[in-house]
Amino acid sequence: MTAESRPPFPPFTAETAAQKVRAAENAWNLQDPEKIVLAYSVDSIWRNRAEFLKGRDEITAFLERKWVHELDYRLIKELWAFHENRIAVRFAYEWHDTNGQWFRSYGNENWEFNTQGLMQRRIASINDLAISERERLFHWKFKTPRPDDYLSLSALDL
Repeated sequence: MTAESRPPFPPFTAETAAQKVRAAENAWNLQDPEKIVLAYSVDSIWRNRAEFLKGRDEITAFLERKWVHELDYRLIKELWAFHENRIAVRFAYEWHDTNGQWFRSYGNENWEFNTQGLMQRRIASINDLAISERERLFHWKFKTPRPDDYLSLSALDL
């Protein structure tokens, strides 16, 4: 393993694909763009909603902008499918805007990894649903990983 690698490496098994998904979820819940970006190749290509990004600098700037707007963010990811160096994920996250309106954002991601285990492509489709504060389902300490015993998306019927 080198500084520019991130195990587990493709080709993925059910176990290693699930490890990749949980590692990504944990990193995003910590909200440290400088650390998150190290899981992506230097020339990683993203589509996030209708925004197109290339490279770590653009990804870092995107994440910094995201969490200025999406406050008290909490995310759950779930493995959907995998094959060789690709993983499909479904996810939901909850957040509120500066006016206090809560949202649950639902989406799917397609990930492609290089041989060093770095994500070289991320394609994300996301929809936002306004919810009331009492409809929230994600209640763990802010900027921490989801506890291991916390319910999954499937268990939450999401």
